[in-house]
Amino acid sequence: MELVFATHNRHKLQEAVAIAGASCVVFGLDHVGCFDEIPETADTLIGNAKQKAEYVYQKYQVNCFADDTGLEVEALDGRPGVYSARYAGEHCSFQDNVNKLLQEMQGVSNRKACFKTVVALILNGQRYEFEGRVDGIILPAPLGDSGFGYDPVFMPDGFNVSFAQMSDFDKNAISHRGRAIRKMMTFLQTL
Repeated sequence: MELVFATHNRHKLQEAVAIAGASCVVFGLDHVGCFDEIPETADTLIGNAKQKAEYVYQKYQVNCFADDTGLEVEALDGRPGVYSARYAGEHCSFQDNVNKLLQEMQGVSNRKACFKTVVALILNGQRYEFEGRVDGIILPAPLGDSGFGYDPVFMPDGFNVSFAQMSDFDKNAISHRGRAIRKMMTFLQTL
């Protein structure tokens, strides 16, 4: 089976390809010649994931999936949430987002947070949804240089390292995106 992952983010694509393994061939948007900036105007993670999957399915008529991920920090009333990728503003970098988060967390003792990923799959015109979640804490300073986004400041529960200090294999085994994509792959194997 072949699926197009509605992303231009090479880190996300590498994660999805690794998780899918031999059970499914996962391509990025380049594979179908899509270089568009796909809109993400919904105010929920699932809304954005559905919007991206629909865009690709309608325009290219391929089986596809899209995701949206948010970091929800308890002390910040769930922020940055659906705005995680552009928390520090439009066209900001990963580092800009991390810096803004750490600035807002200065002096905050409640460091609880969770990453959530929602995947929207369109397969032969049928629509499905899958969710993955991992709980943890926000570190006071970045640790590690692997991963991307908020990985250097997020330590999952039960570990003493940040996502950015983990190997890709170890992170994929427990990550929010990994959990959501594995749920999708398990579902696909039942068809």
